[in-house]
Amino acid sequence: MKSHPFFSILIFLFFSTLEIACSNNDDSVEPELTLSKQELAFDGTISTQKLAIETNVDWSVSSLDSWCVISPAFGEAGNKQIEVSVLENPMSDQRIATITIIAGALSKQIKVTQTANVNSIPADKTGMNSDALVLATKMKLGWNLGNSLEACASSTSASETYWSNPKTTKAMIDAVKAAGFNAVRIPAAWSGYIDNQTTYKLQGTWLARVKEVVDYCVDNDMYAILNIHWDGGWLQEHTKYTDQVEVNKKQKALWLQIAAYFRNYDEHLLFAGTNEVNTGDSSTPTEENFKVQMSYNQTFVDAVRLTGGRNTYRNLIIQAFNTDIDLADKNLTVATDNIEKRIMVEVHYYTPWQFCGMEEDATWGKYAVLWGTDYKQYATGELDGRWITGGEEEYVKTEFAKVKAKFVDKGYPVILGEYGAISRLSLAGDALKHHLDSRAYFLKYITQQAKIYGMVPFYWDNGYSGNHGFGLFDRGNHAIVDTQALNALVEGSAANYPY
Repeated sequence: MKSHPFFSILIFLFFSTLEIACSNNDDSVEPELTLSKQELAFDGTISTQKLAIETNVDWSVSSLDSWCVISPAFGEAGNKQIEVSVLENPMSDQRIATITIIAGALSKQIKVTQTANVNSIPADKTGMNSDALVLATKMKLGWNLGNSLEACASSTSASETYWSNPKTTKAMIDAVKAAGFNAVRIPAAWSGYIDNQTTYKLQGTWLARVKEVVDYCVDNDMYAILNIHWDGGWLQEHTKYTDQVEVNKKQKALWLQIAAYFRNYDEHLLFAGTNEVNTGDSSTPTEENFKVQMSYNQTFVDAVRLTGGRNTYRNLIIQAFNTDIDLADKNLTVATDNIEKRIMVEVHYYTPWQFCGMEEDATWGKYAVLWGTDYKQYATGELDGRWITGGEEEYVKTEFAKVKAKFVDKGYPVILGEYGAISRLSLAGDALKHHLDSRAYFLKYITQQAKIYGMVPFYWDNGYSGNHGFGLFDRGNHAIVDTQALNALVEGSAANYPY
């Protein structure tokens, strides 16, 4: 058969390449190969180690296991450092890979071992008998340890006292219980306590400190909710498709560690995946934002369940977009869970904002100091126009009825994770009295209606009790500083749940 010119060209190129390779690795040179390590050991997480190669000829390296990745995979004679990276080990057993390094006629092998994912142990239902609805009934009135463990300037800077609150003590939590609360929501920051930004490995000292605070609650026969709060906004303010992969990677890595560290606690400890996840720029959320945010909820649930043990049955809390009731009603899909009836939903309530948090008049409205139909009569003199003209009693019932129908009636109790209204202590005389009475009425009414509609109320306390503050206690000496507001909350909490 007549030879085709194309094949002649291929043959020429093949022998030319072989000649070049031979010239680079001269057979007269005795190959030498020195490795800095003979074996590499990894834990079960995503991680990377460096390996030094010294050789007098060109070299290449390979691995037949896809979970073990080498970069670069080849090089010229000399000294070179390569990176050996492993993926997370999802199995329950150790796995082993072999890396082969070839230098001329010489080859050496390196054994790579990766332990089983230490975050996974057999399921354990001990002390975890209460499903979501049953557990919700055990939480009578909740309090937020606000502006403490979540205090941070950015996603990489954090300190428990950064926002001016003192370090939390057991005496502080004892005072909270004595005041009538039996549950504590613990907002927490984590990103500023990461030792390794590649694997997101958390500092053991920070995990231990958070555990101390959790123990103050649980050892006191109180329920505790531990979350990832604002945390510099790395998750909370990133809900675009372009954010989704990297944020979910970090979300999973952090929750695998948090859940594993706290998995031996019984049902007194609950986890909440995020906080007020939003668009990051105050824009109207889109379908994209909702889908991305719900993927963060799902990643949280999956990560916690993966750790096994008591976490297999732990009650978990997912959030509505921006923890907004209307957005929950219209857009939230409850995360898929392989354990039935162990999911709760979280919303917050600072409505109307003009009364609850607005400090100064704005172009879109005036701040209000009075709330409730019985307090309109006091909107005269210096309080003229300072009565809120919307968002009062009937509105509250309408809003709370939405979450009851959408979630509670379907077996998903709702955590009212934050609510409250600032105290306007710059007022004086009758104006101050009417405001404080109205505020107390608001707190009692919201607490009461929350329970009637199946929501577990957690009052927002930021530790500040001055003008525009939410504080109930002096966190320095643990004394009650707002008895009127506290009494209103306790009185409202006497209402019964509908389940």
